[in-house]
Amino acid sequence: MRRIFSGYAYGPGPRSNCWWDETIPAPDWPVLEGETSADVAIIGGGFTGVSAALHLAEGGASVVLLEAETPGWGASGRNGGFCCLGGSKLSSGTMRRVFGKAAADTYDASEVAAVNLVKELLEGHAIDADTHSHGETQLAHNEKAARRLSAQAEEMRRVGEEPDFLSRRQLAKHGLNGSFHAALTTSTGFALNPRKYLFGLAAAAGKAGARLFQNSPAQSVKQTSGGFEIETKKGRLQASKVIIATNGYSSEDLPDWLAGRYMPAQSTVMVTRPLTETELQAQGWFSHQMAYDTRNLLHYFRLMPDNRFLFGMRGGLLSSPRAEAGIRRKLRQDFEAMFPEWHQVETTHCWSGMVCLSRNLVPFIGPVPEHPGLFAGLCYHGNGVAMGSYAGRLLSDLVQDIQPELPYSPAVHKLPRFPFGRARRLLMPPAYALLGLMD
Repeated sequence: MRRIFSGYAYGPGPRSNCWWDETIPAPDWPVLEGETSADVAIIGGGFTGVSAALHLAEGGASVVLLEAETPGWGASGRNGGFCCLGGSKLSSGTMRRVFGKAAADTYDASEVAAVNLVKELLEGHAIDADTHSHGETQLAHNEKAARRLSAQAEEMRRVGEEPDFLSRRQLAKHGLNGSFHAALTTSTGFALNPRKYLFGLAAAAGKAGARLFQNSPAQSVKQTSGGFEIETKKGRLQASKVIIATNGYSSEDLPDWLAGRYMPAQSTVMVTRPLTETELQAQGWFSHQMAYDTRNLLHYFRLMPDNRFLFGMRGGLLSSPRAEAGIRRKLRQDFEAMFPEWHQVETTHCWSGMVCLSRNLVPFIGPVPEHPGLFAGLCYHGNGVAMGSYAGRLLSDLVQDIQPELPYSPAVHKLPRFPFGRARRLLMPPAYALLGLMD
């Protein structure tokens, strides 16, 4: 594998002490050994891959999924658990200017459809994933951002929507007290335990007939006259079609087309011990809404059903034991600055993982150009719970030459390369510095 971070980023160090590991054991998938075949091979066992496997198997296709590590190893087993609108980093106006109104409207519809799909999967397969929160709340980190949220609420009223906007004086009454200046809640979305959701999907996929393998990294993907041949450490898989679902854990050479087309970025999360009622009231935060602030380098946080508090932010630019220790300290400092009454509440768990960005700031979902039979879904910009699940569902249709029932926007059909190739991480320090100044 040719990856653009150091080996430490893809090893056990960043994900050590992940809270979700304590909540549900991982399923014991077998290792792929010997030779086998399938209609569709899926590389990657996260939300995208498992969703695709489930929907393909339900449609009668023969499916083999290859996970390089153990189930839940990557971002799908260690993220913040926000099932919400998102996937693109473009504003609605920019999306319309770049892709046109029809494509932008379809993309907006796809974000709503993605959240609804996760809800349907949870209900349809009776997955208990500790869901909570009625939509998602954005909190202004300064007065300028508060005015922007107020203007956004006014625009929503003009088009007939009923926004849930709170001024600074109203925040404490609603259990959202902190270093914030206003709040705007979007009704679409909810929070969940991502590991329980992922493993529930995987169990449903296995029941439907999909074959799921762990510790079976794809070491090469070769196109043949009959489709594709994939080599793993101990086996070989022949498939008519292949789905790449590796997102931030992708490699430059699996397949070569991916080289330079994705940008992994780190995100770091912590969880506290359960807070007492006295501690909740002291800070004035007793809402179970999932929330995030208006910074470009945002923080995201929520009070979970057991009263542990989850708090996350964009991670560091380097990956090493020293860098990991530093970003965990920085995360704790930001937590105490935003919630000062909890400065003595212990952090029990802290970990990091990769999100994935694209150059054009929208996801890619679809067939790989000039590679018949090869498909991919990646670059969800930190919103993979819903968008990854949705991408897997779309890809299951596309692989079978079925017109998708879900909204499928032309905006997600291209994945342009970044400048500088494997050295493209050089773009990140000036970008982070600029975003920090804007914040």
